[in-house]
Amino acid sequence: MNWPISDLDEVRRLRTLHGALPGTLLAETVLPDPFERVWPELSDLEHQFLQYAPSITSIHITERHGEKMKATVRDRIGLRAPFDVVLRNGWCLMQSRFVVFGMAAVPADQGTHVAYLLGLRLPGIRTYGRLLTPGLQLVGKMILRGVARRWTERHQ
Repeated sequence: MNWPISDLDEVRRLRTLHGALPGTLLAETVLPDPFERVWPELSDLEHQFLQYAPSITSIHITERHGEKMKATVRDRIGLRAPFDVVLRNGWCLMQSRFVVFGMAAVPADQGTHVAYLLGLRLPGIRTYGRLLTPGLQLVGKMILRGVARRWTERHQ
């Protein structure tokens, strides 16, 4: 028997991950430039990406094995955490003990469709995670508005 096979683009894949992980936010926007210009900048985790993640002060890649990496991330309040990273064309997934972050990008008619996922990995998140959804959606929209604004400011 042949089962139907469906390929998901990277944004749809991130939406699926969001659906499977309670307590995560997912936000999407379209940046006005082509994928070939957007993704190299967003995926430069140690340098360019920091311009779009104001709560993060540094990302240092400590190991690389193809698309899999290990990184140390520092935030504005001085916390530091090790992350497992998968980075490939149009896809980034970073996970630490307590945080999951993802971004995806695909070409779109008017530029590049970008999706952003952020969530906490805490005990009991399956129980109370869905209660956080409305607030997380608002936070996600605010984050991507900031990304779009900073993108426009940098590329005018």
